Amino acid sequence: MFPERFSNLPAYAFPRLRALLDHHPAGGETVHMTIGEPKHPFPTWVGEELAAHIKGFNSYPPNDGSEALLTAISGWLKSRFSITAAADTQILALNGTREGLYNACMALVPEKVQGDTPNILMPNPFYQVYAVGAASVGARPIFANATESTGFLPDFSGLPTDILKKTAAAFICSPSNPQGAIASRAYLRELIALAEQFDFQIFADECYSEIYRNDPPPSALDVATEMGAHPERVVIFHSLSKRSNLPGLRSGFVAGGPQTIARLKQLRNYAGAPLPTPLQAVAARVWADEEHVIENRKLYQEKYTIADKVMADFDGYQGPEGGFFLWLPVEDGETAALKLWRETGVRVLPGAYLSRDAEGRNPGQNYIRVAMVAPKEEMQQGLLRLKSCLQS
Repeated sequence: MFPERFSNLPAYAFPRLRALLDHHPAGGETVHMTIGEPKHPFPTWVGEELAAHIKGFNSYPPNDGSEALLTAISGWLKSRFSITAAADTQILALNGTREGLYNACMALVPEKVQGDTPNILMPNPFYQVYAVGAASVGARPIFANATESTGFLPDFSGLPTDILKKTAAAFICSPSNPQGAIASRAYLRELIALAEQFDFQIFADECYSEIYRNDPPPSALDVATEMGAHPERVVIFHSLSKRSNLPGLRSGFVAGGPQTIARLKQLRNYAGAPLPTPLQAVAARVWADEEHVIENRKLYQEKYTIADKVMADFDGYQGPEGGFFLWLPVEDGETAALKLWRETGVRVLPGAYLSRDAEGRNPGQNYIRVAMVAPKEEMQQGLLRLKSCLQS
C-alpha cells in the first residue's frame, strides 16, 4: 500500500536522541546543546516591520518572492560576494532552505545519467535532507566521508571515475555542518572543475556563511563565475535562520543560472509553499541590514574564544572555522551522549546520527556534536560540565 522508497531511512536524529536519553533521569540542570536553533536576539525592529505589513495576510503571497525581497537578496549577494544575480530570473525566495535543497533534487536531477540511475554525491556526515532528496527522485546517494584526514570536507575527486560519470549533482556545505570547516576558494575551484569535467551540478548549502572566526567564507557561485564555468553549474542556498537568528521566519533563497531557477519556479508553481506577504516584507528589510549580522557574528566569535579556553586540554579538540557547532572526538558518540545526560544534564547529539556507513565505517561514530547556541554563560557551564564528565 505504501511506497518503499523511504523504508531504508534511519530514524531522524532528534527522535532517535529522545529514544536514547528520555527514559533516563537528567544528572543535573538541563543544558540543551543538541539542535542548531539560534538563541541570540534578532533585530528589535522585526516586530514593528511585521505589524506595518500585517494586512498582507489577507492576500496570497507572491509565489517567487516579492520584488522588494528579491531586490534585497540580489543586493546582498552583490555586496557580500560580488555576485551579480538578476532578481527576476536568477533568485527564488524559499520557505526555508530545506525546501530548496529538497526541491533541487526534484526539479534538477534527471531520471537517467548515461542510461543509468543518477548518482548524487554528498558529504558524510551531512544535513539529512540531502539523502531524502536523493531518495525522492530514485537517485543513488554516494557518501564521501569528510574526516580529519580530508580537512572535514568531502574529497569527491577521489571517487571512482565510473561513479563520477553517472553523477547528476553534488551537495557541499560550507562552513560544514557539523565540523565547521570552510571550503577555500582553491577547494571550490577544484570541485567546480570536477563538475565541469563530468557535467554535474553543485548544490552549495551556504547557510552558515555569516558565522565565522576569521576570514569570511567564499561562495561557490562567485568562484564559478570567476572561473567562467557553465552558468548553470552552481546553485547556492542561503537563509536568515543562522545569519539573523530568525529560524521561525523561514526566509531563505536559492540563486543560480536562469534555466535552473526557471525549473525550480515551475515546480514551485505546483508544489511550493511561499512565504506569507508580511514575512516577505520583514525578510526584505532583514536581508538589507548588515549591522545586526556583524553584532551576531561578534557573539559567536566570543563563544569560539570561550570554547577554545575551556576545551584547550580536551584530547583532539579543534575549534571550528565557522558555524556554531563543536565536533568533539570521543570513544563512542552514543555512550558519551548518554553518560553526559545521566551524569550532568547536558544534552548533545551523537555524531553517528548525522552520518551513514560508508567506506567501511560511520565517520560520525566517534564524535559528538555540540551546539553553541545558548547564552554565553550557559554555554560555558555546559562545556565545563561536559569536559569534566568525559575526561573523568
